[in-house]
Amino acid sequence: MDAAIVGLGITDVGRVYGRSAPDFVADAVRRAVADAGLTLADVDGLLVSSGTTRDVDVSLQRRLGLRDLRLLSEMQAFGASAGAMLGHAAAAVTCGLADVVACVFADAPLRAGESAGAAYAGRRRYALSGAAALRTVAGGNPTVQYALAARRHMQAYGTTSEQLGAVAVAQRRWAALNPLAQQREPLTLEQHQASRWIAEPLHLLDCCLVSNGGAAVVVTRADRAADLAQPPVHVLGLAQGHPGQPATRGSGFGLTTGAATAGPEALRRAGLRVADVDLLELYDCYTYTVVVTLEDYGFCAKGEGGPFVAAGHTAPGGPLPVNTGGGQLSGYYLWGMTPLTEAVTQARGHAGERQVSRRDVIMVSGNGGILDHHSTVILSPHPREERR
Repeated sequence: MDAAIVGLGITDVGRVYGRSAPDFVADAVRRAVADAGLTLADVDGLLVSSGTTRDVDVSLQRRLGLRDLRLLSEMQAFGASAGAMLGHAAAAVTCGLADVVACVFADAPLRAGESAGAAYAGRRRYALSGAAALRTVAGGNPTVQYALAARRHMQAYGTTSEQLGAVAVAQRRWAALNPLAQQREPLTLEQHQASRWIAEPLHLLDCCLVSNGGAAVVVTRADRAADLAQPPVHVLGLAQGHPGQPATRGSGFGLTTGAATAGPEALRRAGLRVADVDLLELYDCYTYTVVVTLEDYGFCAKGEGGPFVAAGHTAPGGPLPVNTGGGQLSGYYLWGMTPLTEAVTQARGHAGERQVSRRDVIMVSGNGGILDHHSTVILSPHPREERR
């Protein structure tokens, strides 16, 4: 792999009203291209993540006035889409299918005067059948289904609600250092435990935020990246995992995820080991997702994710920084772009108060569906040859 991220664009994020998803997505691309020191005329590849609401698509080309694109596609792996787009872009520039590729996601589910819980209500636009349809009829919205996964993990390994709460508390401490974070006020474990149930065993503070906004990254060849405006962030390894597990007796649902395949494979492709990773930016739609991903990536043994986070390993000052911008629990929710944008910011050394000292190897996860899809990306401020 001989590709690097050279541009990063993040719009205003959070309760930002009066702008549509197409507005955000175009703004994010323009910001990312300008950040790289390029112009829209330099872009010959565009990958768009459509989100669940399908409000953005390949018509973004016309909105931006892009001409003669060599690569154009709409990609969908839900929260794993950012990693999937980055992989496709890296392969394209490495193989010569395109020279400069923008990858972008945006959404605007929040409406003024409506609760965050109502943001996605009634907006699902794809059909379900079989067990998935049965779970939905029975009240199987994503939180209910993740609650089933978390409960199974608890029953199998003794994971506790307090241990899940340790994830939320640690990430709020990181968010307090991030000026872009939606939630920066202090959070205690007692406050986590006192927050209302959404679907047992998940409290309100076990669940991610809902945000309006957009983010984009620009990818090009590593040799070209050296001459552009920002420090390049090199793509060392990529992998995906799509386990296809049913939520039925005898399956690994809730116990293992696609991270168990994608994580080791991405590290292998990068020529690295778990011990080489300096920090993690993990997809955290729920606190439970952080725990199970830490286990599946091999940072702790299966069933020990709860004690691992409760011991403070992932918090500021801990030996393994995780979700240093606050993640989706306290930072902002832009699907897989949330961990990816923070990883780029850290790799560049641009994270301000929350900047970590060791950032040579950054591992980034994306999780889509109900643990159906997973993407892993290994990033570094150093090109591959410098790490050998």
